[in-house]
Amino acid sequence: MLQNLHVKNLALIDECEVEFSDGLNILSGETGAGKSIIIGSINLALGEKVQKEMLRDNEKPAFVELIFSVEDPKIIEALRELDVEVEDGCVILSRKITQSRAVGRVNGEAVSVSRMKEIASYLIDIHGQHEHQSLLSKKKHLDILDEYAKQPLGDKKQQLSVTYKAYRALKDEYEKSNIDNEERSRELSFLEYEVKEIEEASLVSGEDEELEAQFRKFSNGKKIMEGVNAAYSATGGEMESASELIGRAVRELSLVSGYDEDVEALESQLSEIDSLLSDFNHEISGYISQAEFDEETFYETQKRLDEINHLKSKYGNSIDDILIALNEKRERISVLNDYDSYLQKLEQQLAKKEKELAQISDEVSEIRQKSAVKLVSEIKSALNDLNFLDVQFDMQFDRLPDYTANGIDAPEFLISTNPGEPLKPLGKVASGGELSRIMLGIKTIMAENDHIESLIFDEIDSGISGRTAQMVSEKMNELGRNHQIICITHLPQIAAMADAHFLIEKAVENKSTVSRIRRLTDNDSVAELARMLGGAKITDTVMESAREMKALAMEKKI
Repeated sequence: MLQNLHVKNLALIDECEVEFSDGLNILSGETGAGKSIIIGSINLALGEKVQKEMLRDNEKPAFVELIFSVEDPKIIEALRELDVEVEDGCVILSRKITQSRAVGRVNGEAVSVSRMKEIASYLIDIHGQHEHQSLLSKKKHLDILDEYAKQPLGDKKQQLSVTYKAYRALKDEYEKSNIDNEERSRELSFLEYEVKEIEEASLVSGEDEELEAQFRKFSNGKKIMEGVNAAYSATGGEMESASELIGRAVRELSLVSGYDEDVEALESQLSEIDSLLSDFNHEISGYISQAEFDEETFYETQKRLDEINHLKSKYGNSIDDILIALNEKRERISVLNDYDSYLQKLEQQLAKKEKELAQISDEVSEIRQKSAVKLVSEIKSALNDLNFLDVQFDMQFDRLPDYTANGIDAPEFLISTNPGEPLKPLGKVASGGELSRIMLGIKTIMAENDHIESLIFDEIDSGISGRTAQMVSEKMNELGRNHQIICITHLPQIAAMADAHFLIEKAVENKSTVSRIRRLTDNDSVAELARMLGGAKITDTVMESAREMKALAMEKKI
């Protein structure tokens, strides 16, 4: 679960730290107090795109840190497969944000945004303010079903994706290969010209590197000889050269070496140097005597390099690439020369792969349809708990006209909220408030299926009131028994169910507006419920109603 949130220099927050509890954590406060900033900061730590205007002070970095406690062995194993170790039962996600960049870290190690999101997906699920609108997309329905059915699907979806990719490649090749005789003749003629051009060059792998080395040597011949001659003059010349000076030093030491063993050793060392230098001078002298600039050889080298570079500009960045291109062109010529046989073989391969794709698509579809029956039943039960008393809910399976990487299915949720009305797509029946409750029901089921410990709901209560609000609060309480729930709400019915109630307030400090968050005592929580019930003026009657609401909520929690 999410144990701790630490935020610095973000929007209205200069610095705050929140210790969340297990169960149902409620965040409430006046409109504009900064409730959504808290959820926004969590989203930032999980890899959401950074808006520069969120920095409170452009001169200072913003910082968000989340500390999760992790005990579920399945989650620990899943994180380990992502090379994330749970240290002392905790995983720490953080993000440091400046004007120019944002750096995310997991347990202190810098990670990419995509990797951070993947890791976070095992730790927490966030329902944003408008996420329920995604239910209007049929693709979202397929995503929900496949997530629910991921265990029975196993590796079938991966097999489906691989098979579809191979099928698509064959189909693309077949469609591109459907050319007439005239076009085939033109392509064949052009390929034969290219093959001839490459073959006549008689390329040898690595030849260009040797030629470039020779070219550099020829191009810099004058500089090379000036340097070599200067070196020889310094080491092997007749007057005051290194060889002359060392030879003189050896002779001087030889005159006195018989008197002292240490001097004798020094003479021996210097004699070795003298011998090495003599060998060096012999070799450099030989190099000078043999060195010569052959203009014809230089011209042939340059001409050959130009030829190779011309081929590189057309067929590849290296000789090896050109030779690979040559083989590909020869193979294509072979295909074009026996085109009918090639097309027949391609048609057979395509038909075989399409049959494989149809089989795996049907297998995936069968698993989906069986899982959909269970999912629909569970969603309907959850919706009954959320005051959809006469709801009918189902999933309709349409068949796509063509195969896709996801198979052939186009499932869609259907709903009827009133007795006697036919089932219709969600977008044609459900209001915004109803979509929110449907998404809450789905999230409840998916959380149980995924072992996700922490769920965040940002204003899941939009568009509801009265008895429906009470039933939503009871559902949130039920969900909080097995999960950590963090919920922003405007409804006192939901806030009354809190296991931990936090108030977010806006204040002016040092002529600057800041948001503060604090955990409420039981008495403070009742006072906040009264504010939510009665608005600006809180009467004794409103306070009594708040106490009664809290007491009734506590009875529900037993």
